[in-house]
Amino acid sequence: MAGTAIAVAAAITAGVLATGGGHHATRPAAAAASDGLRHTAVDVSPSTCGRGWGATQKPHAGTQAFDLHNSAASATEVYLKDPSTGRLFAEIEGLAPGTTRSMVVDLGSGRYAFECQQEDTDSVTGPTVTVPGKAPQGPSSLPVTVHDLIPPTLDYQKWINARMAELSTDTGVLKSDIDRGDLTAARRDWLTGHLVYERMGAAYDTFGDADGVINGTTAIGRDPLKDPDFTGFHRIEYGLWHGESAKSLRGQAATLDKAVKALRSQWTTQQMDPANMGLRAHEIIENAEQFELTGRTDYGSGTNLATASANIDGTREILAKLRPLLAARDSGLARLDASLDRAQAYLKSLDHKGTWTALDRLTRAQREQVNADFGDLLEQLAPVAAIFDVRRTV
Repeated sequence: MAGTAIAVAAAITAGVLATGGGHHATRPAAAAASDGLRHTAVDVSPSTCGRGWGATQKPHAGTQAFDLHNSAASATEVYLKDPSTGRLFAEIEGLAPGTTRSMVVDLGSGRYAFECQQEDTDSVTGPTVTVPGKAPQGPSSLPVTVHDLIPPTLDYQKWINARMAELSTDTGVLKSDIDRGDLTAARRDWLTGHLVYERMGAAYDTFGDADGVINGTTAIGRDPLKDPDFTGFHRIEYGLWHGESAKSLRGQAATLDKAVKALRSQWTTQQMDPANMGLRAHEIIENAEQFELTGRTDYGSGTNLATASANIDGTREILAKLRPLLAARDSGLARLDASLDRAQAYLKSLDHKGTWTALDRLTRAQREQVNADFGDLLEQLAPVAAIFDVRRTV
């Protein structure tokens, strides 16, 4: 998840908000020339928030850099916003005392102000500056608070609870198949249950250790039969597609069913972190690309593309819960919806009446299309994660 957070932070620049470069830059505004941009020196301590812009240079539209200097004694968060609507155009996090960092932003005509949020103090909004002309404003977003995210998070937890009931039924059926020795039915019902679990990706972190018991994998290169901690769906998958007997899999089926039912009974006491909802939408697709599209989690069934499609279902569900907040904040939402439709439709074209094309059976053109679709989704979901990065508003 640390890798995901880094990737999302890097993607914000190309998405909704502009961010500053040079995390520990100390160059003054006068050293600006090499990038070809017009630079304006701005002080962002609480007592002088926004001082410098509009005083030494006439405000103008276009791509430009603000060299933000923190003359205060504590780190400061800095936002460039529309003071009348609160929409954010750019941000810099953790500007250390005595340092300067450049905020590069493409400004349109309108009213702007810097907001400075020093640690342990109330936020301060600097003077309003009017950029003249008729140039359109660039990307922006309304800030989101934890309070905003509580209702969709609770709705998502209720959705997970319903999936828990479905999953518990499915693992019970799978256990029954194996107990009576019907491995043909077990292979069919294994996929049904596994896909239900794979649609619940935003909750895995809340599942804790139960996720490893239910859907864990072995270390790369390790013999699955020699790993006593390898349990759950993938352990049963290995047995079903590697000729193990029903008798040898009964214990594994019982372990899976017991773990699912225990998780279901505990779920109503769990609390998901609302601040992570937007990030999870991105992470699900990132994990699909990392584990499903590489075959890392294929233990014989050849159903990674089915799992990838279920992962898209999981991302759609999070977006559905967040949509009331997202609709007013992401101008690219319609494009994202279309990309989700296109990626999932292509995956389903590789499902032949329940028999999915295995990764190693894809043609080069098919592989390239799947990779392109998921790369596009990752790019478009990065702004969603940025939008729902919780920010202080007072």
